Order: sequence, then structure tokens, then C-alpha cells
Amino acid sequence: MMAASSRPVAMTASASPHRFHRHPAAPWAELRDSAPSPHCFRLHMHAEYSIGIVDAGRTVFHHAQGPQPVTTGGVVLIEPGAWHACNPEPGASWSYRMLFVDADWLHARLSVAALRFARRSLDDAQTARLVDGLCRPVDGPAAAQRLALGLEQLMARYARPAAVPVHGDGTELQAALRRLHAGPDAGLTVQSLAQECGMSATRFIRRFKAATGMTPGSYRLNLRINGARRLLASGAPLSEAAYAMGFADQAHLQRAFKAHHALTPGCYAKGTP
Repeated sequence: MMAASSRPVAMTASASPHRFHRHPAAPWAELRDSAPSPHCFRLHMHAEYSIGIVDAGRTVFHHAQGPQPVTTGGVVLIEPGAWHACNPEPGASWSYRMLFVDADWLHARLSVAALRFARRSLDDAQTARLVDGLCRPVDGPAAAQRLALGLEQLMARYARPAAVPVHGDGTELQAALRRLHAGPDAGLTVQSLAQECGMSATRFIRRFKAATGMTPGSYRLNLRINGARRLLASGAPLSEAAYAMGFADQAHLQRAFKAHHALTPGCYAKGTP
């Protein structure tokens, strides 16, 4: 679960259009608010449930059932482990907010093992109003309670219980996926993961990419960045986060984190009064 900081946090950087908000009253939630930006994201996935709304412009939502265009007021719903990317048209900018909700907290609150969204893209006024209300900074216990109740309402409408979390679509890869999720910082190789699944390395890479949208190396890097992000959110120093998640050094984490999140890990972690 995301750790609570000691005070409300809004992370900003000079000239950066991206801000993150956390509050100790809701340690299970984090909000990203991105003002007009042309930044494009690589295919990636999150450990949390991701609930987003486009505030201005348009984007193309790439996911297992995509691509889908999403315009102003459009909503996206993404399960943990589901690969995706949302990018504006070339040369264009867009604004959006994305709420990240801790999966373990949500599962416990709803008494489910996992959740699946019936649709990952929605475009109607009623849904937009609901998600707009959810994607706002928490400023205290009352707001945290409203957010929790609003999430229950959203899930009741658009999600259904599932037996297991999403970790790709290939059951033949589950042994390798379990190893990756259990220890993304470990010295795993493609050969060792392929052997777990009884495949050659070439076949394993081909099947892995077809199931997850990423190569095994990109998938593992994504897991390590997600782990470093959780550590930074809990107040861990950059050097500690880099070492804990198996990065060669701080500079390696800096480069990878910025490529995935469009801001430096220091900007992400730094709180402002």
C-alpha cells in the first residue's frame, strides 16, 4: 500500500505541467494532474487501479482492446497490470487527471480478489461527472471518505469481481510472471524465465510480448520503476530507492523514471508547503 506522508503533498517542478497529490487521510490514493502537455508515454502498466479523465484536447488510448480515441470529458479505467499508453496526436497537447488507487485497499474494502472493468473507455456525461469528482486532491478525512464512497459507486457500475489480478493474457506465462512480480529487483534472465515456462528463449519472448504488450525486459523495468515510485512516495531517498529496486545507480533510475513519468523522481517525491 502507498505510505502516507506527514502532510498534504503537491509535487511540482519549475515549468513542469505535471503535479502529484497525496494526503495522509487517503494513503491508498494518489492523483496526477497534467496541464497541457505534448508528452507521449511508452506502453506501461501500474500496480494500482487507474481512473482518468481528459480535461482538454484528445488522446489515443492504446490497450489490449484498443486503440481508441478519447476526447475532452472521456474517461479511462485501467486495472493493475494492464498494459496501456495514452498519447496525443503528433504535435498536439492535452490535459488530463489520473487517480491511482491501491489495489489491496480496494480489494479489501469491496471483499473481492480482483476486479475487471467491463469497458476501459467511456464517453458519457454521467460518468464524466462521477470521475471528475473523484479526480480531485484530498484535503482531509471528509474528502477521503467521499472519495472512498465514490470509488465504491464507480466500481459497482463499471467493474465486476474477478478471480485473479491481470498479469497478461497468457496462462502459459504465469510462472514467469509470478517470478517477475515477486522479485523485479532480482537477477532474472530471459533464459531462466523461459525455462520456468518450458519454452525456448525466442518462443518465450514472442509469447510474452503477445500477452503483455511488452518484452520481458521492458516489463521488468516497468515493475522496478513502480517499486521505486512507491518507495519515493513513502519518503525513501533516491539512492535507497535505486538500490532497493536493482538499478545500477541513481542516474539509471533518474533516466528510466523520467522516460516513464515525464518528470524526475526528485520532482515526484519533493513536497511543497
